[in-house]
Amino acid sequence: MNPALLLQQLAEKQPNNLAIAFEESRYNWRQFNARANQFAAFFKEQSIGPGDVVALMMDNRPDYLFCVMGLNRIGAIASLINTNLKAEALEHAIQTCGAKSLFLGTEHQETFEQSPAAQHQNLVVWLHAPQNASDDGVTVNQAINAKSPRSIRYSYTPSGEDVYCYIYTSGTTGLPKAAVIRNQRMLGANVFFGHLVHQSTPGNLIYVPLPLYHSNAMLLGFGSSLATGAAIGLRQKFSASGFWPDVQKFQATSFVYIGELCRYLLNTEHCPAERQHQLEVAVGNGLRPDIWEDFQQRFNIPTIREFYGSTEGNAPAINFSGKPGMIGRLAPSMVVVKCAPATGEIHRDANGFATTVQPGESGLLLGKISKLTTFEGYVDKKATAKKLEHNVFKKKDRYFNTGDLVKLHEKRWLSFVDRLGDTFRWKGENVSTTEVAEILNGAQGVLESNVYGVAVENTEGKAGMVALTINDDFNVQSFAQFVTSQLASYQRPVFVRIIQGGMRVTGTFKHQKTDYRKEGFNPSLVSDPLFFLKGNAYEEVTQEVFSAIGQGSQSI
Repeated sequence: MNPALLLQQLAEKQPNNLAIAFEESRYNWRQFNARANQFAAFFKEQSIGPGDVVALMMDNRPDYLFCVMGLNRIGAIASLINTNLKAEALEHAIQTCGAKSLFLGTEHQETFEQSPAAQHQNLVVWLHAPQNASDDGVTVNQAINAKSPRSIRYSYTPSGEDVYCYIYTSGTTGLPKAAVIRNQRMLGANVFFGHLVHQSTPGNLIYVPLPLYHSNAMLLGFGSSLATGAAIGLRQKFSASGFWPDVQKFQATSFVYIGELCRYLLNTEHCPAERQHQLEVAVGNGLRPDIWEDFQQRFNIPTIREFYGSTEGNAPAINFSGKPGMIGRLAPSMVVVKCAPATGEIHRDANGFATTVQPGESGLLLGKISKLTTFEGYVDKKATAKKLEHNVFKKKDRYFNTGDLVKLHEKRWLSFVDRLGDTFRWKGENVSTTEVAEILNGAQGVLESNVYGVAVENTEGKAGMVALTINDDFNVQSFAQFVTSQLASYQRPVFVRIIQGGMRVTGTFKHQKTDYRKEGFNPSLVSDPLFFLKGNAYEEVTQEVFSAIGQGSQSI
């Protein structure tokens, strides 16, 4: 069984029911299946077959789903590229998944052509234009549209073990890693979230304003639609001002969120559509306790179901009861162990084993690896090995390290505290400090860069900050140009600290981050020059600017 077979069944059972709503376009399940068949026929003609990987870089639109399902129909794998990636990071994402071809939306053609990936002569690139966009004849749109909409004959037997797609996650170190999502994981998530969490049925609509290259959108959103026969409503890119008009126009009954989205919506002006809707439930993760009840009450959302889990992880939790601030209850396969808060290193006793925390304490969340709670890992086997913890409570046991600090409450309730180690979260994305630092070290005049996340009042996540040691060749505005050209928007250091003297290091000569995080970008605590990214240029952080950022009158 694979998702493409499920799509075909929906086309047969409810051909005229709405499947996809996007802007003014509407597709029923018969049309969705027919378009997937056309994409499948195109790829098959291009000698794409079972197990082949096609990288996909495109904004949200129906063609994205047609492409993924077309590939799945012939047993091929879609590698979902984060459209924010640039330069070497984009090249790495395409190479690490083993893709020999790229299906590229013309909206990202310039970004790709400016990346080293464009120089790889063995990479086949197919350009695809958005609907109603000008087409100069170099795209594959006409070739796909000319294919038969009838289902093609399978040249292989679909299996749950086959890979459905690769979804990228930054993890705790290094460049983006391709997490393996098999058909059975996709279908399992579909059933669980579609039937039990969204509680959707045919005739409902799940609104997905998040990018389809993320698991929240692809699994919780589209997967739930596929499992239940409910429609999916898409938006090209999230818009706080367009959110409620979309919900109203699409007659959405549920939506998928991340915490940053909720805060963005709370910061908008009131509008009639925000309470005049048919919503029954919101499903997502990262909704912080300080805004939970305000968010639910202002927007008249009957039920919020917060969940916890990573794309590749085996330690999921879900808060079915809507208890504010909680991510769910600790399952039997999950443990919270004592660790060093700054590094995430597990505390071990004299025998070398870990100790669990007590209610009221925080610690590192681990998921036991077993036949029931598997960890598929990444395409990169070395990256997979780094996420494993061995001999945690007894010899030869294995646990998945989530990299997250959580707090254990009474009755096994859990709340999220923070990312651990070398990762922080900004604008709904995980940022690897190692990856960003390696890129920044290549900027003119930079001798050494120490990247970390800092808290900003009334703002979700941690803003990126870098402490730099420099030479006379350094120019802060040239550095700004380098940052904006080489890094995705969420990776760019919002704040820069020019170190006067040497970089602080630990006893093992690793960069010291804890004190830098505490001092942040507060000029009353930092005597070094401080700058913040305003548009595409860096400006000095004065006491007035610091206060304005904290009060929200100066956006970042």
